Amino acid sequence: MTRQIGILTAGGDSPGLNAAIRGVGKAAMGHYMMHVIGFRDGFRGLMENRTMALDGGQLSGILTTGGTILGTSRDKPHKMPVGGKILDMTDAIVGNYHDNHLDCLVCLGGGGTLKNALRLKQKGLNVVTLPKTIDNDVWGTDITFGFDTALGIATEAIDRLHSTAHSHHRIIVVEIMGHRAGWLALGAGIAGGADVILIPELPYDATSVAEAIRERARGGKPFSIVAVAEGAISAQDLAALDAAKRRKKEDDTAADAAELIYAGRTLRLAQQLEKLTGLEARVTILGHLQRGGTPSAADRILATRLGTAAADLIAKKRYGVMVAARGEGTRPVKLEDAAGKVKTVPPDHPWILSARRVGTNFGD
Repeated sequence: MTRQIGILTAGGDSPGLNAAIRGVGKAAMGHYMMHVIGFRDGFRGLMENRTMALDGGQLSGILTTGGTILGTSRDKPHKMPVGGKILDMTDAIVGNYHDNHLDCLVCLGGGGTLKNALRLKQKGLNVVTLPKTIDNDVWGTDITFGFDTALGIATEAIDRLHSTAHSHHRIIVVEIMGHRAGWLALGAGIAGGADVILIPELPYDATSVAEAIRERARGGKPFSIVAVAEGAISAQDLAALDAAKRRKKEDDTAADAAELIYAGRTLRLAQQLEKLTGLEARVTILGHLQRGGTPSAADRILATRLGTAAADLIAKKRYGVMVAARGEGTRPVKLEDAAGKVKTVPPDHPWILSARRVGTNFGD
C-alpha cells in the first residue's frame, strides 16, 4: 500500500522551513511514491485536523520563500489552550493521526518540538523530526537550518551599526536572539568585529566590560560595539536568580524573580556602561528581524539535505529519530537522546578562543 506521511512546522518560524517541507515532500512523492499532507499551525492544526494537500503545485516555488506555508504555533499537545482552559489534547492528536491513515508524522522544529515529538512517539506514533532554529541550540546536530540566515542578518546589522557608533563616539549595544545559547551572538559578534560579546554561557561583569571600553577610548577609539545575546546575564544577576529559584523551590508562594531579572537587562547594561565609561550608549534590539526574509543558500541546501534524508528514513521505516546534520552527511539520532538537551557554547570553543586572540572582551 502507498504510504501516507504528514508534515507540520512547530515553534518559532525560521528561514529554511519551506525548503525543508519541499525536500521532504518532493523526495517522498517523486522518489518513493508516497502521499503527503500538511497540518496547519503546528500541533494545534493536527489536533483540529486542519489539513493542506502538499502536491507538486504547492511545493513549487517555495524554496526561496521565508517562513512556512503551513503556518506554525507554539502549542504543545499536552498543554493546549482550548476554550479558555489548558488541556491535554494528546488523545485527539493520536486520533487524527490514525484518521488520516498516517504512516509517519514529520515535525520540523527546535528543542520544544523534539520533546513534543517524543511524547507522541511514546503514545505509539511513528515520528521523524528535523532540527530547525536560528539559535542553533538543538543537541545532537552540527547545525540547524535557519541559523546561517540569521547569522548573516545579525552580522549585517553590526556592520551597519559600526558607522554610527564611530561617527557619534558612542557605545552601541546590539541585542541578538539566543536565550539559552550564545551561538548567534558569538558568530555575528566575531564576523561583525564586535568589541565585546556577551553570551549566556559566560556570566559577565559590567565593570570588566566598561574597562575594556575605556581602554579602547584611551587608545584613540572612543566607540564600541557590544553584541549581547538576549539570554546573557551578569554574574550578580545570576546569583540573584539562583537564590530566587531556591526560595521558589522551598516555598511555592515565593515571588518568581526570573522574569524581573531578565526583563530589560540589555537596557540596564547600556545604562551601566554609560555611568561607568562616561560615553553615550544606545541600544538596538534586532528581535524578529533575524527570523525573516529569504533563506541563505547554505540554509536552502541544509534544509533540502535533511528533508530528503527524512524521506529516506521513512522509506526504510526508521522512525522515532531526529535527522541530524553530521559533516556533509546526515545521521538519525534517537528522540530520547536529543529531547530536553541544549547545545550550548563550550567555554573553550574555537570561536571563543579566536575571538579572545583578536582582543574581544567577554566580560569575564
